[in-house]
Amino acid sequence: MVDVLVDAILDTLKLLPFLFILYILIEILEHRTQIGRPLKALNGRGAPVVGAATGLIPLCGFSVMAAKLYENKYITTGTLIAVFLATNDEALLILLASPMPWTAKGVVIALLCAIKFTVGLGVGYLLDWAMKRRRVPIEKLEQPHHAHGEGAHEHGGEQNEFHTCEHKHASNFRFYFLSPLLHALKISLFVFLVNFAFGSLFLLAGEDNVISFLNAGLWFQPLVASAIGMIPNCASSVVIAETYVMGGIAFGTMAAGLLTNAGLGFVVLFRRARAWRENIFLLFITFGIGVAVGYVSNAVLLCF
Repeated sequence: MVDVLVDAILDTLKLLPFLFILYILIEILEHRTQIGRPLKALNGRGAPVVGAATGLIPLCGFSVMAAKLYENKYITTGTLIAVFLATNDEALLILLASPMPWTAKGVVIALLCAIKFTVGLGVGYLLDWAMKRRRVPIEKLEQPHHAHGEGAHEHGGEQNEFHTCEHKHASNFRFYFLSPLLHALKISLFVFLVNFAFGSLFLLAGEDNVISFLNAGLWFQPLVASAIGMIPNCASSVVIAETYVMGGIAFGTMAAGLLTNAGLGFVVLFRRARAWRENIFLLFITFGIGVAVGYVSNAVLLCF
């Protein structure tokens, strides 16, 4: 149990810098409206491409950042799903460290990344098209936010003339450092609790039992792997990758589990209780895509 606690702390600490930078970015976008214009790239035509490419970077923080940007309506639904489907957690590191020949490693990793990028990109564009490309109104980004939490004050117009230099510096410190830090710490605490809970679950269930569960018949594997991949903890991607390296599951099964493994992104989304229907919809889309790709990939590989 001590190892689970340490792992949860380390995973949370790795995520904290991403969250801090993200909240600083959000504060800048809200209070420095002249910087808001470049944000068009985050919800423009090329946004799913950026999302899918970003997701391939083996860091769990990007799915959390995407969830927060989506929550603040800065990226489209398709871009969010592109990041989630393409997200690579520790699985790539497991594959790189495996005893497989380097040629085999290169082929497996390249094929896996190609599948995740292509699927994330395709589903992202399809989802944006199906939802009539529900973009963020640019007008929202160009309007300053005059209130930010309790005790917030206006930043524009004549009131600025009455602000002392010290008051401005204090305000900047609060908006661009203290507030992002507090938000990041709050989310980090939530992430730590989730990591510890699911880490404990894996410990109690036993990694060998999870691997045995994954070793179901070939035509059940994608379904099982996709379900395990939905568990918001890096242990799920590690177990899936390790089981593949040991020869316990097929390549398509691994792809299915890693497609649904969006890290802690869904955890952040489900913090918004009011949007639970939309979140469940996105959850089922991600799960369905993972299962479908897993079955198709296994079927194709059987032909060779």
